[in-house]
Amino acid sequence: MLFLKVFSESIRQAWAQLTGNKLRTFLSLLGISIGIFCIIGVLSAVDSLEDNLSGSLAKLGDDTVYIDKWPWKDNSSDWWEYFQRPYPDHDDYVALKERMPTASLVSYWTVPGSKAVKYKKNSVEGGFLFVTTYEFERIFNITIDKGRYWTNSEYNGGTDKLMLGAKISEELFGALEPVGKTIKMGGRKYEVIGVLEPSGGDLINPLDFDDAVIVTYNNAARFINLKNRSQFGGTVGVKAKDGVSTQQLQDDIRGIMRSNRRLRPREKDNFALNELSMMADALGNFFGVLNMMGWLIGGFSIIVGAISVANIMFVSVKERTSLIGVKKALGARQFVILLEFLTESVILCIIGGLMGLILVVGITSIINTSFESFAISLSLKNAIIGIILSASVGIIAGAIPAGQAAKMDPVDAMRS
Repeated sequence: MLFLKVFSESIRQAWAQLTGNKLRTFLSLLGISIGIFCIIGVLSAVDSLEDNLSGSLAKLGDDTVYIDKWPWKDNSSDWWEYFQRPYPDHDDYVALKERMPTASLVSYWTVPGSKAVKYKKNSVEGGFLFVTTYEFERIFNITIDKGRYWTNSEYNGGTDKLMLGAKISEELFGALEPVGKTIKMGGRKYEVIGVLEPSGGDLINPLDFDDAVIVTYNNAARFINLKNRSQFGGTVGVKAKDGVSTQQLQDDIRGIMRSNRRLRPREKDNFALNELSMMADALGNFFGVLNMMGWLIGGFSIIVGAISVANIMFVSVKERTSLIGVKKALGARQFVILLEFLTESVILCIIGGLMGLILVVGITSIINTSFESFAISLSLKNAIIGIILSASVGIIAGAIPAGQAAKMDPVDAMRS
């Protein structure tokens, strides 16, 4: 009952501060608001990025090893060594597919360059030719929006049938149905059998297929010298069987690759084994830096805001000194006076924190409207962190003024 009475009195006094000195209070709470905005805004952005990262990893699978010429981690000092390596090729793919007992899928792909595609009078430049083996659909977990995938016989026979990315299909056909249409590419005629679903805003996406013209390896090998490693470098993806660890998969890949490339025991690997977790680790470090910057910038703002709120509370104590003396003369204990001013300080800071959270919601709404492919949202967890942080600042900012008020001598206070 006593706490409710003190709390209601504190709310009344906080409201009096807000309405009686609007500009001063607003400017004082602005530091709290900006600080909460910086910290919670960054936390919300990082959480949204990490959720997108997790979704991307779940979609592509974190049990796939990508064999490449270059490692995905930063090794700029070894650039020349990596530059001299041969690219993975179709022979590596065949060796791994035939000899990998721990792999559920092995796929090979290469990007020989850009190609122009034509349909009647329409022509689209800049689309990239994506040459792949049959396992492409499952290794990338792609979704076909229109049409279908190649059949086994179409792949093995290298028929002139292809799939298009969503963007290049739209530019070429507009509102027309693309499936079943015949287009020209490099002087050859191809039937469009499928259109991929738009890539969307996944944070980790090894290839954005929206601008891709996708043909089978057996088809492309008929008119491109794909065995030229120096000109047409590719990548091999190996997906583990259920229950097989990534480390075991890498060990098996390394053994087969070294054997297929006839490397001596003391020779270094002339290939790199990459995982999507390498990207995740690198982005995790980046997220850590973002979080630190948010706390650093927001921390300075909150310190300024806390000092301003402390000044408000000192003024409030000064203005109510005689009232404090009367309350103490009538029997009010020190902790009641202390609690009253601390509660007032906390309420003021929570109001400042709520202003900051409203600012976060407003800015994220604008960002989400402008960039629909990636959404940032204020989670309940971050909102609670903002409120708790604001309340903590209120306790710290109001501690000294509240302590000063609680220790006043009633007689001296009434005389002032």
